[in-house]
Amino acid sequence: MIADGEVGPGATVPPEKIRGAAALVRDGRVYSLAAPRFPGMPLFAGHPKFEVLTYRSPRGIRAAGDQPWGPHNEAGLGYMSEVIMGTAHSGAHIDALAHMTIGPEGRWYGGGNADEHLGDFGPRFGDAEKLPPLFTRGVLLDVAAWRGLSCLQKGEAVSAQDLETIAHVQGTPVGESDVVLIRTGYMSLWPDAERMAAHATPGPDVSAARWLSARRIAATGSDTETYEVQPAPDPGEPSNPQPVHTHLLIECGIYIMESLDLEAISRDRVYEFLFVACPLKIRGATGSMIDPLAVV
Repeated sequence: MIADGEVGPGATVPPEKIRGAAALVRDGRVYSLAAPRFPGMPLFAGHPKFEVLTYRSPRGIRAAGDQPWGPHNEAGLGYMSEVIMGTAHSGAHIDALAHMTIGPEGRWYGGGNADEHLGDFGPRFGDAEKLPPLFTRGVLLDVAAWRGLSCLQKGEAVSAQDLETIAHVQGTPVGESDVVLIRTGYMSLWPDAERMAAHATPGPDVSAARWLSARRIAATGSDTETYEVQPAPDPGEPSNPQPVHTHLLIECGIYIMESLDLEAISRDRVYEFLFVACPLKIRGATGSMIDPLAVV
């Protein structure tokens, strides 16, 4: 059972909004907004490496003399399985509401706090088990294209005025329950870790976050590993290294997605679409890998 405060506004998209989003599909084109995941892939420095390790193999089963289906296997049937190790925040992903905390009590959205709700196997309040599926109108605000750049510069901020202007120029006003994707061009450098590091990290500032929350969106995402501009140009008082996450995720319950591949929809100038993402409901996880879709 989901307690009060464990989900954000993205969990209650009105039926009429869902129907309107489905009506945006006219051509039947589907865009994946996720790049492949692989061992050694670029990740935010604070996360463990992503690994794929073979667990069972046809030759290993044969060498061990195992009989997973019993003794009757004249055909020599084998199989392969693997162990996938890494954070839920590997590649394209969505943050659960319990991902970010603030203050000495380690509190997060909806009343969650480390003393009451964090056990040895992850948070039990606002964790990834409570992440809703997202099926709603998506809007791309293509900041890099608007500025005439392939990728924004290192630490370049995106303001509320930028978002307002781009939404107007593109003819894509942002409304309640939308998913708003912000392109910096960072994924145009993928997976060249050296070039990516040279551009780390552009993104929305606090004014942009407040612009988004004022429109009561369901979720937002970008093509960078941190979503927001880093280092924060406006850390506030007391100093906060991630004020955008604090406002959107902790204060407003607006889901944040990161490392989305927005290059194809940018090239095709797809600015409005049906957005679909189905997070994995993993108890105790602080987010979920996703392969979101833009459908037109």
